[in-house]
Amino acid sequence: MEMAERTAMAEAPPASGVYSAERLRLDFPALAQRVGGAPLVYLDNAATTQKPDVVIDAVARAYRDGIANVNRGAHTLAARASAAYESARYRAQRLIGAERAEEVIFTSGCTAAINLAAYAWGDEQVGAGDEIIATALEHHSNLLPWQRLCERRGARLQVIPLSREGEIDLERLSATLSARTRLVAVTHVSNVTGGESPLGEISALCQRVGACLLVDGAQAVARLPVDVRALECDFYAFSGHKAYGPSGVGVLYARRERLRQMAPFLTGGGMVEQVQAERSTYASAPARFEAGTPNLEGAIGLDRALEYLAAIGLDTVRAHDRALTRHARAALERVPGVRLVGAPARPIGVVSFVFGDVHAHDVSTILDQAGVAVRAGHHCASLALQHFGVEATLRASFAVYNTPADVDALVTALGKVREVFG
Repeated sequence: MEMAERTAMAEAPPASGVYSAERLRLDFPALAQRVGGAPLVYLDNAATTQKPDVVIDAVARAYRDGIANVNRGAHTLAARASAAYESARYRAQRLIGAERAEEVIFTSGCTAAINLAAYAWGDEQVGAGDEIIATALEHHSNLLPWQRLCERRGARLQVIPLSREGEIDLERLSATLSARTRLVAVTHVSNVTGGESPLGEISALCQRVGACLLVDGAQAVARLPVDVRALECDFYAFSGHKAYGPSGVGVLYARRERLRQMAPFLTGGGMVEQVQAERSTYASAPARFEAGTPNLEGAIGLDRALEYLAAIGLDTVRAHDRALTRHARAALERVPGVRLVGAPARPIGVVSFVFGDVHAHDVSTILDQAGVAVRAGHHCASLALQHFGVEATLRASFAVYNTPADVDALVTALGKVREVFG
């Protein structure tokens, strides 16, 4: 199919009430290729998603039409750049239901967003004897920053263990929370089990003791509707590249009350009011936390990606992902030698499994030869894998363009693994 035809299809949102993953996959040029002589079946979306033509074209257009730094000049290109950058901020605000645009801070990704919270808020608000709580489900990006914060500030990190199914133990969390708890860090959707965390209950527990709540939304924002005000969280972080946008751009939502408690972390151009030889004053949020030249082209691509998701409808995406996840879990359970890892009550978008005694990397290599791309490893979530007693798993994860036929291709390819290893 010609590029112009694909782009025209991508520009038109799906018909109201009609969802077709087969039609949407035409918007993603990377999916047209063959790997190992077979059509590519891309099931590594929890790591990063492929990009639709509209995102690719938006980034290319930014370069073709002339690029400029944001909030730095009065000429036409600078004004255009600033408007495009702020458009992306408003788009992200609407996506997550933030009350104010200034509560949306652009970062280089979810990792940078969580680290920003740990330094800019944590170093100001956490002291000796205080406690931070995380869970054993957390990605390293939502664990290591809190370890380092506790080391710097003389605080204590407590990690809540999981239930047998791999769910967050709410009773244990409730018992661990205390007046010394300053923050609870939790994933919205696990990148290992695909389990959706009960954020409503967790938020209520945090409020009971006056603790802040930070949510890692990396696996959630492209799968289900998010409303940070309804969740009553203090921080929410996500990456653009897992939501059909470019790499190198992400968001930290910080509630206005928390912004007032945060000190500048990175300092430099664009985040100051006045500079004197011995002392400077800093701009208000979000500029206060966006020092230096921003990733304008990343923000432009993210704006278009979030618009693309909104045109589909995140309620629709959630229904698609849940149905496909149920289909995958049922299909994989019927494959001899396969054992699913985790049994969450509300799985969405992610299925992890092991294949007998065969190492996950070996299985992944054979699957790749059949054109099926999955993730193999510990998924930067070592504590979760330790809980399940495994060193590595295979992980299939889904996107708007995946279909039951993709799952069936995975199952067929696993048959080839069985032929090789018996």
